[in-house]
Amino acid sequence: MASHRLPAAIRAPFEARTWRALLYVLIGLPLGVLWFALSVSFVSAGVGLLITFLGVPILAGALAMCRGFGAVERARARGLLGLDVRPPEPVRGRTGGAFSWMGAMLKSGAAWRHLLYAVVHMPWAVFSFTVTVTFWATGWGLFLYPLWQWVFPAYLGQDGMQLYGDGSHDLYLDSPFEIAVTSAVGLLLVMVGPWLLRGLVAVDRVLVSGLLGPSRLATRVTELESDRGVVVDTAAADLRRIERALHDGAQARLAALAMDLGLAKEKLAADPQAAAVLVDEAHGEVKLALRELRDLARGIHPAVLTDRGLDAALSAVASRCAVPVSVDVDLPARPLPAIEGIAYFTVSELLRNVTEHAGARRAWVDVWRAGDRLMVQVRDDGVGGAESLAGRSLAGLTERVGAVDGVLAVDSPAGGPTTVTAELPWRA
Repeated sequence: MASHRLPAAIRAPFEARTWRALLYVLIGLPLGVLWFALSVSFVSAGVGLLITFLGVPILAGALAMCRGFGAVERARARGLLGLDVRPPEPVRGRTGGAFSWMGAMLKSGAAWRHLLYAVVHMPWAVFSFTVTVTFWATGWGLFLYPLWQWVFPAYLGQDGMQLYGDGSHDLYLDSPFEIAVTSAVGLLLVMVGPWLLRGLVAVDRVLVSGLLGPSRLATRVTELESDRGVVVDTAAADLRRIERALHDGAQARLAALAMDLGLAKEKLAADPQAAAVLVDEAHGEVKLALRELRDLARGIHPAVLTDRGLDAALSAVASRCAVPVSVDVDLPARPLPAIEGIAYFTVSELLRNVTEHAGARRAWVDVWRAGDRLMVQVRDDGVGGAESLAGRSLAGLTERVGAVDGVLAVDSPAGGPTTVTAELPWRA
């Protein structure tokens, strides 16, 4: 805590982050030269021998070697820069044989990107190493000049560091003022050095993440596969919820209704008054079963949402909320039914959380379009802490919103207020 009271310019030269970045640059030069030499040598040999059969396995092996270099670079970036880049998709042949694997390796875009990294990284490593070492050594050397200035008169026979000399005129940094100015210049370089180093390392971050990770297409496929799994799990959970609600609610009431009507039928001739009582009870069960079925249908996809859109559907949800809710829907058109349904479900679940957990006196629901996004925001003046009070339901909402490339943001400090914003894609 005490170190954070110091200005960032003073902390930077001594932070572990700076020294890790320095180590990254220092190690990068020998590794970059090694990767470049091996990659260019083997790829050149493979390309040169393509007129014979030997060129294909040599070239495929060279690309596989480059992928190995990439694994080392990703580990180095993760350990020293804190940059976690996922490995690219593995290379698999269709048949599993050697020829199939070589063909897949030669067609692998990730392997060729690793080769490009080995070629591009070497000159950049030379540049960043030269600039960093020169700047770093000069800065610290000048800053600490008062501590080692005695070396010049003791061992070199001159008064101090020579700043200028042409054979007839010589200028040495030996007076107290000149030594102090030299140290001040060194201090300035020492304070600027970490920011220059971080700028150089930022280029390495771009190279590693852009060339050594999975392709955008592969990343997108992985995201879609994950989203598909979430959608399937959510649909299965909804089906289980509907089945449980039907089994425990309407189905049980209808079974009791059938029994009551059967008894009433038996008593109709012998005891009409008792039969009338049973029919009256059955009528009450019918009304309860219908209400439960309406509530269940409303929770799945209410008819008012299909017929009149979000404004009317959310107003109906707000009217059933235990706290007063203001609804403001400003949309130029209706989004796709799937997006509309997710927006409705999100607001319904958030208002349920407001009723059960928030302890709020009032809530607000705002829905609007911002560019190509549908924005849904629910606010309340409750006690806050929504992440802990309704963590499971919010996690389910996050997965449901994320399944359509949406984002759910929760701002709920202890003591309130709470603001939950869902950002969904706009698809009209």
